[in-house]
Amino acid sequence: MDQPDRIHLRDYVVAAEIGAFQTERGHPQRLRFNIEVELATHVVGVNDEVDRILSYDILTGAVAAGLADRRYDLLETLAEKIAAQVLAHPRAAQVAVTVEKLDRIPGALGVTLVRHRARVEADPVEAPIRVLFHGIETPLPEGALVLVPDAPGLPVPQGGNAREVELLALDQAAWALAGHLGLTVADSRTELDWAATEGRAVVWAPARMVRDVAGLAAEPQALALWLAQRLGASALDWALPDGVAAPAVPADFPVPTRRLSSAP
Repeated sequence: MDQPDRIHLRDYVVAAEIGAFQTERGHPQRLRFNIEVELATHVVGVNDEVDRILSYDILTGAVAAGLADRRYDLLETLAEKIAAQVLAHPRAAQVAVTVEKLDRIPGALGVTLVRHRARVEADPVEAPIRVLFHGIETPLPEGALVLVPDAPGLPVPQGGNAREVELLALDQAAWALAGHLGLTVADSRTELDWAATEGRAVVWAPARMVRDVAGLAAEPQALALWLAQRLGASALDWALPDGVAAPAVPADFPVPTRRLSSAP
């Protein structure tokens, strides 16, 4: 029988306050994390697409989420929390988590837990993110945000590949807007989820995610609606010039929408 594919995080050292002894309170100490994940399916046929694999950011993010959740007395409790966060990902079948204290003795003190998906129940991780259609300059809301740039108005040749050219033009607009605002570009679901968990603003380049979505026009406002629903966004904001109406939103559209005022 084929062995499962695995990914790992090794020798990841983070300082944190942890421990049951009074001498450990108020004194951060180094923790070393080693995480190995057995994947639910083999890594074949993914076509070098980051959205089709379990990203290494899931592992470092699980450590960060565990440490941010609370102060722990026991390494075992922290390791259990990390295992649950990793196994919440559908591509993870089993995880081994090792957490070690490096400053208690000359060597290392630690624990290793091995968990299967069926044996743990992860706490839901909510990372709300807003989508903003950027049709005009406007003050950007705080927190996690995805900007969808307006069409650049470039001439597009007619023919069978017109939609592909339109999507590439929108990607070009995304890079231009990101450079103007000092932001990064995201073109995959993995990068958008990372922006949500990190509370960052990014500019979306849509071609990679929507190229094969049948029936979806390469029109920025339609793409903003699609993305907001796909992400389960907390809101969809329209930054539009005066006199330009916001697009019609279906009655059953699940994301709240609003119109933003232009920058003063």
